[in-house]
Amino acid sequence: MPIIAVVDYDMGNLHSVCKGLEKAGATPQITHSAKDLEMADAVVLPGVGAFDPAVQHLRSRGLEQPIKDTIASGKPFLGICLGLQILFESSAEGTQPGLGIVPGKVRRFRPEAGITIPHMGWNQLEFTQRKNILWEHLPADPWVYFVHSYYVDPTDPEVRAATVTHGSQTITAAIARENLTAVQFHPEKSSNIGLQILSNFVAQVREKIAA
Repeated sequence: MPIIAVVDYDMGNLHSVCKGLEKAGATPQITHSAKDLEMADAVVLPGVGAFDPAVQHLRSRGLEQPIKDTIASGKPFLGICLGLQILFESSAEGTQPGLGIVPGKVRRFRPEAGITIPHMGWNQLEFTQRKNILWEHLPADPWVYFVHSYYVDPTDPEVRAATVTHGSQTITAAIARENLTAVQFHPEKSSNIGLQILSNFVAQVREKIAA
C-alpha cells in the first residue's frame, strides 16, 4: 500500500484524516520529519485553526522548505482546509506570510443577511476542472462538509478545480495544478463522497509509483 506522510504541525486532529486514508487503501504516517516527507509516496497537509500559528508551527519545525521541495519534485500532494490556505501568499486572518506556493490571498467571507460565518455544514461543489482525477466516479455537484470563515482567492483562475456558493458569494473550494491538489472542505468528514475523493488521491499515488 502507498505510504502517505500526514504532516503533523499541531494544527488539528489527524486521526480522522489517517482513518480516511486507511479506508482508501493507503498507509498513513503521521510525521514532522523532513526525511519522512522525502521517503513517502505522497504527502497530505491537513489543518484546523488559525493561519498565523499554522505557518509559525511549520516554520519552527523546519517544514516549509521540505513541503516546497515535495511539491516541486512532482510527488502527489493534498492540502486540506487550513492546509490549503497556508499554501497561499497571505491571509486576512493574520500578518504572517504564507508559504507562497500558490499565488493569491486568503480572504474572509463578507457578512450578508441570511448566511452564517463560519460557513459550516454540507454544501455542493461545482466542478471547474471536470476531468481532475479527484472528481472521478463522483456525481455532479456532490455534497461535502465545510467549516471555515476564510477562503482562498488564487491569482490564476485556471488553478481553481471547484467552487462553492455561500449566500451570494461563490468562492474557490478546491485547487489543482499538476501534482498539487488542495481542498477547502473536509473529505474525511464528507461520508462516501469524501472517501471516494481520498480513494481517487490514493489511485493517483499508485499511478505515480507505477510510472
